[in-house]
Amino acid sequence: MPLANRRLRTALPLLVAVVGIGAGWALSAGLSGYYVFLGISALTAIIAVLGLGVVTGSAGIIALSQLTFAAIGAWVVAWLNTLDAPGGFIVWLVAGGAAAGVAGIIIGLPALRLRGVNLAVVTLGFAAAFDVMLVQIQFPGAADGIAVQRPEAFSSDREFFFFSAIVTVLCALAVFGLQRSRMGSGWKAVAFSERGTAAVGQSVSAAKLSAFAVSAALGGVSGGLLAGQVQLPFATSFSPIQSLALYILAVMSGAYLIDMAIFGGILWVVVPELLKKWGVPQDWGFVVFGLLGIQALTSGSNLGEVVRGAIRRRSAARTAARTAAQPKVGTSVLDVFAVPEAAEPVPADAPPVLEVRGLGVRFGALAALDDVSLAVRPRSIMGLIGPNGAGKSTFVDAVSGFLPQHTGQTLLDGADISALSPTRRARRGVRRTFQQDRVPPQLTVEAYVRFVARRTINHDELADALAFLGCPAPETPLSTVDVGTRRLVEVAAAVLSGPRLLILDEPAAGLSHEEHLQFGHRLTRIPSRFDTAIVLIEHDLDLVRSVCTELTVLDFGRVLAQGPTSEVLDTPAVIAAYMGDAEISS
Repeated sequence: MPLANRRLRTALPLLVAVVGIGAGWALSAGLSGYYVFLGISALTAIIAVLGLGVVTGSAGIIALSQLTFAAIGAWVVAWLNTLDAPGGFIVWLVAGGAAAGVAGIIIGLPALRLRGVNLAVVTLGFAAAFDVMLVQIQFPGAADGIAVQRPEAFSSDREFFFFSAIVTVLCALAVFGLQRSRMGSGWKAVAFSERGTAAVGQSVSAAKLSAFAVSAALGGVSGGLLAGQVQLPFATSFSPIQSLALYILAVMSGAYLIDMAIFGGILWVVVPELLKKWGVPQDWGFVVFGLLGIQALTSGSNLGEVVRGAIRRRSAARTAARTAAQPKVGTSVLDVFAVPEAAEPVPADAPPVLEVRGLGVRFGALAALDDVSLAVRPRSIMGLIGPNGAGKSTFVDAVSGFLPQHTGQTLLDGADISALSPTRRARRGVRRTFQQDRVPPQLTVEAYVRFVARRTINHDELADALAFLGCPAPETPLSTVDVGTRRLVEVAAAVLSGPRLLILDEPAAGLSHEEHLQFGHRLTRIPSRFDTAIVLIEHDLDLVRSVCTELTVLDFGRVLAQGPTSEVLDTPAVIAAYMGDAEISS
């Protein structure tokens, strides 16, 4: 991406924020009194939907208590108002958001073990229980008629509308920054695959709890603004049924996209107003939101994805037309980094990067692995092969920490890592890829690679590494590329993390024959260029022969043969083990 374009993309959010604040000022001056009130309601709804976009849209967690967090924020603001606490409304608003964020972490704890409907029941139960309690205790000052004091500079409805617009813009900027940070990438990764998230060194628990905390804090800010809007908040404004409707609205609109969160917040106010104008009871708005949500869930896409997909297809068609009109350049992708960087040879007596001693894994009476031992030398490529069911995937899961209950030892650079979690092993230098697609499509290529690498990478280094492995350009959305290409991006990201050991589990699956050959050509240069050792699990013996210096063969969970590749493949026992295996050519 040209430097000018990158600077433009950096400055654009600030420009949009300035325009948003200017639009808020213009609307506060131009709208009539009733529409000013509706405008404040829309702004508070936008902030609440932004929060749902984080926890539900990005992190993929079903949370049905967003307005309960709003009630916590409003309660704190009302309580501090009755105490006439120092700092005024702005400080109270921040305190309400912080209190709701803490509550979000507490309610998010079940999300570490529960998923789907079970988690939905927990959050909805919390909303119902809090609603009953709120009806009993009411908001501080409500019984005595003590109105919440707005900021002195924004005391009128028009001025408070402008204040709410400023807060909404700041919240949107915060979400925008978080979505593009490592934290935001973690939310999207954990929504797509928790195993894939842990395998790159990201704590799944931290990702989930941070999503809950940010979402709840935004809910608290929304509730605090509502308290300032009505000045005497009541429990009926924060009922569980409204939280459920808001969740459905967030799902339908695609609220993880900021512009769609704004659209959803406006819709939250417009639909009831239209029903009122048409003489229809406003409670039918919940029915409308429910039908829209059902349509979004059954179709598997939301409004934001539909709109962006159409824009992306149109842009791709224009790009393809421009590319077709340009003259072809006679260079091959194989020319990129054709000569690897010089690396000092590995001494013959160098200790192994990975040493596995007597590894055993049992599932009940079945011995999936039985006394498996091997050693992987620095900057080498060891092939791990065997018939289906031989124990290869079990071996990878055990070494990468996803099967902690096993016998034997796993040593990385001489240190025992047998007791470490997958996340800690990844941070120590053990990285792996998966047979299944674990690359979150919500990210761009660049965002995913930076998330996986866990280190600072300049743009040129990133672009060169992607070109080296035949990956798309950094700004390419992963949702637009096929599974085979996403596998290449997964390998590139793992390589750029600088691992001591990289385990590739059938990385060439989904690639065409030509892409298969190109991948093997590049794979041989990875150890010396990136100073890493590789364990390759692969069914294609042609690829194994061309890239692996050593080979370990598993059969029924035991080591059948080990040694130089050519010698192992000529071993009668290995040939016998593969006889009749349709996936391996003899």
